[in-house]
Amino acid sequence: MAGAGSWFVEQPPAEPPAEASASFERLYRAFLSARAALGLALVMAQLISVVLGTTPARSTLALSLSYAVAALALWLAPQLRRGASARSLARISSPHWWSAIGVDLILFGVLHALDPSGVNYGALFVMPVLMAAVLSPRMLALATAAMATLGLLGAAAWSLLAGLDVGLKTTQAGLVGSGLFAVSLLAGELSARLAREEKAARGSLALARQQELLNRLVIDEMQEGVLVVDRRGRIRAMNPAARSLLGAASGELSWQLRGRADWQPLVLALERAYGGSAGEGGAEVDVALALDSGAARSLRLRLRFTRQREGSEELCVLFVEDNRELLARTRQEKLAAMGRVSAGIAHEIRNPLAAIAQANALLAEDVAGGRAEQLTRMVASNVQRLKRLVDDVSELAPGMQPDTQPLDVSALVQETCEDWVQVNGVEPGAQSRFRLHIGAPGLTGLFDAEHLRRILVNLLDNAHRHAEPGAGAIQATLDRHGDALDLVVRSAGAPVPHEIERHLFEPFFSTRSRGSGLGLYICRELCERHGARIDYRRATDAAANEFCVRLRTPSSASSA
Repeated sequence: MAGAGSWFVEQPPAEPPAEASASFERLYRAFLSARAALGLALVMAQLISVVLGTTPARSTLALSLSYAVAALALWLAPQLRRGASARSLARISSPHWWSAIGVDLILFGVLHALDPSGVNYGALFVMPVLMAAVLSPRMLALATAAMATLGLLGAAAWSLLAGLDVGLKTTQAGLVGSGLFAVSLLAGELSARLAREEKAARGSLALARQQELLNRLVIDEMQEGVLVVDRRGRIRAMNPAARSLLGAASGELSWQLRGRADWQPLVLALERAYGGSAGEGGAEVDVALALDSGAARSLRLRLRFTRQREGSEELCVLFVEDNRELLARTRQEKLAAMGRVSAGIAHEIRNPLAAIAQANALLAEDVAGGRAEQLTRMVASNVQRLKRLVDDVSELAPGMQPDTQPLDVSALVQETCEDWVQVNGVEPGAQSRFRLHIGAPGLTGLFDAEHLRRILVNLLDNAHRHAEPGAGAIQATLDRHGDALDLVVRSAGAPVPHEIERHLFEPFFSTRSRGSGLGLYICRELCERHGARIDYRRATDAAANEFCVRLRTPSSASSA
């Protein structure tokens, strides 16, 4: 079982294999290069002694040359160290352990014992002991230090057999052996601590990279434009929304904000913000841009500044929004709030209105002819008008869940049109003002029956008010169009002017003084609730206006 202290073998949670292998390979190559340098240094020391007139022993020269050749071969030949890993160096039986550490112990021990000049080669044992302490488990590292100490003591014993004074050599062997054990323990502890710190740093780096990716994903998906600019006006970062708002090409980045004439309002706003020392709170300004594409755009800028710390650069973060989108969002919020209030008011009006209608009906029974009867009819007409308005407002109440289900649209349209013709007094026949065409019986669409009936009645009422006189001036058509059903209501007459066309589906917009302006808006809202679509178009074959409601069918819903 491996002891504590190895950089690679003994760390409790195993680090990622690729990173651990890279770290081991880096240290292993460093030690091999140090061994090669040590081998060359030994050979150079022998050559220098020759130059100085001291002839080294042949055994010392041969051992030095052998060690230098072996160290250089292991350092320069990748095939000799193939398969070396932290796991292989954790076993004393491994050939990789013997080629990198065991050879050093043997050669340095023999060199120290056989050198007749009395040079202390015991310091060379620091290399294998240090290598074992860093790359092997603690127990094996201590065993390596013990082998080196035994080698020193063995050299002292050899001197005793040779009849030499062993007192000094024995003392040196004990001191050097103690130092080797200390080196092994300290190097092992330091390597373990460095391994833990490297692992923590690697984990922090992985978290930082993950956070950076998350931040980048969030910023890229933001509908609001984000722009990071330094004091020199150089753009550091820009998300896709900002590129779209500013008309920037996808390849543009790390260029000067001052490089384009159409961005000068941004430059001026940035200079005023920096010059005014706005601080982290920043400022909000409106700028008008005339883009190179010819489009004009009004933007709202919110400038925020990073807190400047020692050694860090102050950056400005610009949040860019289109004023048109801001106004549209504000309008939608107001409409939603108004819808909730209106729904509450409509609910409160419904009961008094019913009481007025009932009282007026009772009053109408008691009067006959004259001025009073005319007044009761006027009251009844206005009560019905108010009731329709209350119903319209109630349809817009938020939170209502749509009841979308398959309908026999052919039968519903046929029935609704027959009822509408009777209520509005439209004469039937060949010269009738209204015509109905249903492509086939049994056409099925996805909608709510009451909501679809309401849409059709609203469109027919609208056509009845604006269509010109004549046979077939109002037409309703139902037919299949691919996987959808098209319900088209057509009215003969002059096309809707362009300035009115873009407001057709807006709430409370009406060209009539007595109109509520909710009819087409309700049609659009109901269509959106059920996944349908309503559009206005000008007829191409005649002077007429058409409103087309495209309904989903069960087949289109299943394919989607």
